[in-house]
Amino acid sequence: MDALLEGVKVIDLSRVLAGPYCTMILGDLGADVIKVEVPGRGDDTRHWGPPFAQGGESAYFLCANRNKRSLTLNLKSKRGLDILGDLIRQGDVLVENFKMGTLERWVLSYNELQRLRPGLVYCTITGYGYTGPYRHLPGYDFIIQAQGGIMSITGPTDGEPYKVGVAIADITAGLFAVNAILASLYARQRAGAGQRIDISLLDSQVAWLANVASNYLVSGQTPGRYGNAHASIVPYEVFKARDQHFAFAVGNDGQWQKFCRAVGRDDWIEDNRFATNAARVENRETLIPLLGELFIQRDAQDWLTQLEEIGIPAAPINTINRVFADPQVQARDMRVEVSHPTAGMLSMVASPLNIPTAPPQVRYPPPLLGQHTDEVLQEILNYDEETIHALREESVV
Repeated sequence: MDALLEGVKVIDLSRVLAGPYCTMILGDLGADVIKVEVPGRGDDTRHWGPPFAQGGESAYFLCANRNKRSLTLNLKSKRGLDILGDLIRQGDVLVENFKMGTLERWVLSYNELQRLRPGLVYCTITGYGYTGPYRHLPGYDFIIQAQGGIMSITGPTDGEPYKVGVAIADITAGLFAVNAILASLYARQRAGAGQRIDISLLDSQVAWLANVASNYLVSGQTPGRYGNAHASIVPYEVFKARDQHFAFAVGNDGQWQKFCRAVGRDDWIEDNRFATNAARVENRETLIPLLGELFIQRDAQDWLTQLEEIGIPAAPINTINRVFADPQVQARDMRVEVSHPTAGMLSMVASPLNIPTAPPQVRYPPPLLGQHTDEVLQEILNYDEETIHALREESVV
């Protein structure tokens, strides 16, 4: 079966993470993604490291740029902008994450883009969006995590706020952008019209506050930090076994009763302080130390084996090397090998979009800077070798 986005052409003007992660997913689904980069330098993340793969490619860049073709283009030159316009005429989707108004300054506003390519789906990803008092400010994941509230609920109860260990505001903004683009492409099939998509890192981060935001909106009470614990479920946190920590989650009262019987603590079932989740939440300061005294008596694997046998969710706290050695992760083929022109056989995280009837494939490894410039100009714009040579002499590509 053809890839799901076979025939869809994406002009990718984005860099760093949110935009590239979005366009990589579109590429995984079969879209032809043309990554437009600055000649001689390229995406900022090409220089973020170490670590670097063999041949000098940044691991950071490699994480979000497979299934793309790299075209270098000097967008500060009139000729470069003319070529971009020609590309847009052949495109279906344009993704960019420049500062607000950059394309407008290039006389490439949404209305102008629709004139060049009727039906174009135009997606911007910025820190704060195209409206509001912060719209001109640059967007950085760490700053957005601070401003958007996630840091206020992450970290120990009596320590400093923590950011999430990956650039999660960038990643989720990229995911929301994919959703909006796919919906827009579907709508275009029905009505033929393009769409203007305005994705904000701050909007995205606020949106995935989810139940924590809802707790505030319903109660009016400002949520705090619970460390590894859960505000609304007890017990649901990390515990120390005799040898190491592990994660333990009791999702309902039935599981709690099963657990108590298995460890010989039927009295906890009858104790009004612990009988229901609401009571356990109210009395967590009493219950958690009791559980700590219990779990410290045996090794983590002993507990994990017993908890699995009785159907209670629990897991080791895996380091990243153990994640990729995990049999479930291996069974789901979440590590993929691809041949790269300088790095040799390159290991990458596979797409999580498991679609057995039309599985995503790695058609292109992350590209070298400008690797496909001649190919794209010849294939899409029908430029001959003489024209391309002249463009190089003029530092346009």
